Amino acid sequence: MKILVVDDDLELLRLIAFALRQAGYLIVEAQDGPSALEAFDRERPDLAILDVNMPRLNGFDVLKRIRAGGSTSPVMMLTVRSAEEDQVRGLDLGADDYLAKPFSPRTLLARVRALLRRAGVERPAPLASGDLVLDLEKQSVRVRGKAPARLTNLEARLLQLLLANGGHTLPLDRLTSHVWGNRGLGDRQLLKQLVHRLRRKIEEDPASPRYLVTVSGVGYALYPSPEKA
Repeated sequence: MKILVVDDDLELLRLIAFALRQAGYLIVEAQDGPSALEAFDRERPDLAILDVNMPRLNGFDVLKRIRAGGSTSPVMMLTVRSAEEDQVRGLDLGADDYLAKPFSPRTLLARVRALLRRAGVERPAPLASGDLVLDLEKQSVRVRGKAPARLTNLEARLLQLLLANGGHTLPLDRLTSHVWGNRGLGDRQLLKQLVHRLRRKIEEDPASPRYLVTVSGVGYALYPSPEKA
């Protein structure tokens, strides 16, 4: 499941994103209102978490435009203010929940799960594309014609992002950020080792990969149907 997280506080944004990634969610980040709307239209997330106080367009304005576009995806509002009128305004505009800062990661995750449960998307469906099927609940990958292979947490997170962006080259920093959160930024050697382990589970010949390919000087790309690459 994909969650859009929007906050102009970069440290908090990374903390929220890391907690959600650790829980198995695919995260899209934005730091202001216009970027949030662009990301929402492009990614079509299952849930959006919006900070109220943002530059250029505040969270209320973003929420208003999301609902005006016809989206019924759950939206959670974050604010440092606890005034009742702010909460009423957000709910009147179509917010599904309201969380005041500061909050604990456990509280955030519980509220996120509750929103997704009410929306009927609590459990992630297997992510399938081409020859590959990733089951995050069972933490396994199946290549067409073969038995499922077990994945580690890190392998599953890496494959999740690659499969969700099948056929597109993803830069190294985006991959490390998704897999390890802020702690993994710039740790490219660990990423290289992780790619090697994942190739051993999905490739017929890991030394000559057909699915998970290296794009020199840029990053990696996954082609779920190599014959169409």
